[in-house]
Amino acid sequence: MHPADSHSVIQVRGARENNLADISVDLPKRRLSVFTGVSGSGKSSLVFATIAAESQRLINETYTAFLQSFMPSLGRPDVDELRNLSAAIVVDQERMGANSRSTVGTATDAYAMLRIVFSRLGTPHIGTAGAFSFNLPEGMCPECEGMGQVSKIDIEQLVDRELSLNEGAITVPNFTVDSWYWQVMAHSGFYSPDKKLKDFTEREWEDFLHKPATKVKAGSHNTTYEGLVTKVQRTFLAKDRESMQAHIRTFVDRAVVFAVCPDCGGSRLSQAALSSTIDGTNIAQCSAMQISDLARFVRTLDAPSVAPLLANLRDLLDSLVEIGLGYLSLDRPSGTLSGGEAQRVKMVRHLGSSLTDVTYVFDEPTVGLHPHDIRRMNDLLLRLRDKGNTVLVVEHKPEVIAIADHVVDLGPGAGTEGGHICYTGDVAGLRASDTLTGRHLEHRARLRETPRTPRGKLSIQGADLHNLRNVDVDVPLGVLTVITGVAGSGKSSLIHGYVAGREGVVVADQSAIRGSRRSNPATYTGLLSPIRTAFAKANGVKPALFSANSEGACPNCNGIGLVYTDLAMMAGVASVCEECEGKRFTPEVLTYTLRGKNISEVLNMSVAEADEFFPSGQAQAILGRLRDVGLGYLRLGQPLNTLSGGERQRIKLAINMAQKAATYVLDEPTTGLHMADVDQLLALLDRLVDGGNSVIVIEHHLAVMAHADWIIDIGPGGGHDGGQVVFTGTPADLVATEDTLTARHLREYVTT
Repeated sequence: MHPADSHSVIQVRGARENNLADISVDLPKRRLSVFTGVSGSGKSSLVFATIAAESQRLINETYTAFLQSFMPSLGRPDVDELRNLSAAIVVDQERMGANSRSTVGTATDAYAMLRIVFSRLGTPHIGTAGAFSFNLPEGMCPECEGMGQVSKIDIEQLVDRELSLNEGAITVPNFTVDSWYWQVMAHSGFYSPDKKLKDFTEREWEDFLHKPATKVKAGSHNTTYEGLVTKVQRTFLAKDRESMQAHIRTFVDRAVVFAVCPDCGGSRLSQAALSSTIDGTNIAQCSAMQISDLARFVRTLDAPSVAPLLANLRDLLDSLVEIGLGYLSLDRPSGTLSGGEAQRVKMVRHLGSSLTDVTYVFDEPTVGLHPHDIRRMNDLLLRLRDKGNTVLVVEHKPEVIAIADHVVDLGPGAGTEGGHICYTGDVAGLRASDTLTGRHLEHRARLRETPRTPRGKLSIQGADLHNLRNVDVDVPLGVLTVITGVAGSGKSSLIHGYVAGREGVVVADQSAIRGSRRSNPATYTGLLSPIRTAFAKANGVKPALFSANSEGACPNCNGIGLVYTDLAMMAGVASVCEECEGKRFTPEVLTYTLRGKNISEVLNMSVAEADEFFPSGQAQAILGRLRDVGLGYLRLGQPLNTLSGGERQRIKLAINMAQKAATYVLDEPTTGLHMADVDQLLALLDRLVDGGNSVIVIEHHLAVMAHADWIIDIGPGGGHDGGQVVFTGTPADLVATEDTLTARHLREYVTT
């Protein structure tokens, strides 16, 4: 055997990152390894924070010192040794950037290929591929600059014409009377600050709203004056909506009216680009087609001059269809994709890559996938492996665990009770092992003997949002209703579009929780308030001392526990504050204790530990709800931006559970849950329904479908093949009489 062939396993020795308990494990290279275990057991700490992080750090070290100075400084993970690593590519569920110029087509390179095809085959011939790009001057529509939309400002949302400037006529944020922006306008000399806006002359009104940048003297300062609309466009509208502060975003949503660009009809392209066609179809029409239709269109093209390119484009489009994204179109903005969709789009990019011997790391690739689509996802994971890559997957679904060459089961519990290796080996061995995962692999939820009787209904009529086809359906109240269907069938459009906005409806979804790096479960759930009060009472001091956002904060790091160094053009670097050693409070505050613990130690407790520490009162009620939703392992002071989508949803659910008699809408609440935790979630949903609430769940997990009182199945396929109600009734009826994709998989699940 050649010495080069001996590096067949990745060796992890003494991993201690986060809650990992000094573990060592060997992972076979060029195989598919699945990591299992309950939420918080240490899967991500091992796969992402140790293996992938060290691979990334070592790659960065190969660059010159000059280039490294532009990269984030990555600390070495807490591990004794890692041997035989290969370059790691992390394919996660981070949503794709909300840049309005990025589309599914630009993100996958499909649009770049299409542009070249049109530049060669389109008639009339209008030039190079750049002439078909809405992100380049030669191809973009000059009116909307390639955005597809034009924005008009509603003047009535900026000013109150009945008032003068001195009386506060400008209602734009940051323009309050006496603010700097206001002073520049009021002292500009172009109009009187005492004159009501409705009395302005035409000249004054024009200067007030639209005057371009002009040098003026405001008081004793030389400064630049611009009209109100000019300034609002420059300071607010040039920014991406997602990066705005919440109050500015609210103002912009109110004041700016977006309309489809009249010149390009929303296609973003110049008239020349739109005039060039292949078989009577222009590039914008190709981009607007559902990808499954575009794949058929591209197959009809036969041109030797671009044959290799057409073959690549066909492969790429077929992969998108195969992975269950055939319902998207290339002109769909990337920022509108869900986390699961974004992950699958990234996955397709890697399938077309010529790289081999790479380590691919996936985080729950089945999120948002119907059992029908999971089979296709499995095929893609195996294809990546068969190209000679090492594939590491963090996953809970038994269908994915079943195809693994190697399984690493972490646990036995979460948080401090996790971090150990419970099993490592093949799937047959896992089934035979007595671990939590092994015991649940064959576990099946039963269909209900007697479904609950609805106490009313929510009627939806004529629903036609996105791909819905004039849907009429009644959603029963007082029961557990599950909305099913393949990805892209229209489930979210139906529920978020027609149920979510109604009175008494509470939505707990997986979207990011708006909040800074200071936010944590204790502040977000209101738990910090009773904790501060308890500390203040025990020590005879004021509660504000026990808030890291108030008086008790360490002055060096302002109560964050980390010092962020902004390196201007490079990524910032975070380091633990030397003054408080990451404890976030002043030394004086840390001398105050409650039953032997200081505030930093309490915030370092897990929910389960704190639940025992606060046996009564308001704190106990909040902690109990967090435990109910399966978050007993979360630390009270853990920054919210470190939570997964499933954890964010469950924390929102815990907060909303305090409300009585509501309709709860949950979007894939099983995300990130081990099969054992799914049972706990089902018990929680039962308690909500039995307590007089209605629960509507959009879900692909077969255990949740089996447990439902009522199922509404949307389909039959995705995109324009979906958008209809294909079944409504009890799960037992679905299994007994129907032949939808959902019925087939549920029948197989409950009968095996």
